[in-house]
Amino acid sequence: MSHVSRLLALSLVTSTVIGATPLTEAYADDMGLMASNAWSRPTAMASMAGVVYATVTDHGASTSLVGASTPVAAHAELHQSKEENGMMEMVPVKSIPISAAAPITLSPGGYHIMLTGLTKALSTGQTFPITFIFANGAKVTTTVTVKSMTSDGSTDSGGNGMGGMKM
Repeated sequence: MSHVSRLLALSLVTSTVIGATPLTEAYADDMGLMASNAWSRPTAMASMAGVVYATVTDHGASTSLVGASTPVAAHAELHQSKEENGMMEMVPVKSIPISAAAPITLSPGGYHIMLTGLTKALSTGQTFPITFIFANGAKVTTTVTVKSMTSDGSTDSGGNGMGGMKM
């Protein structure tokens, strides 16, 4: 584990244990990768699927996002929402290409991380770690914040809304 990775892990554990401001940007400096602005929607119960959105930036050699993991779910899968014959559907994807010229935004209606087998319902204000896994072997852990939905379907931070079945 690199020195930077140890510091990031220590920051995440420290912020979780003592209630400090959670880490909202995480870097894999040796690979040039960064994850930021990670957020999720609340779920009514643990049996529902959760979702994670974020921005992933690559300042190094091109790679692909190939997976994710989090202690709040049994499975964290890469998915893409797309319209097919007038119907929105979510399909699993094996990887999401990322390069310095094209950071990826995991967002409603596009690519996202689908969480299944939640250990408990996701509640507004809750934070939890997620680790993004890349084809080049890099792993970047950041903090996800669960944000409430407003009456118009947008998040309390002005993010995209529910948009029907968009995840």
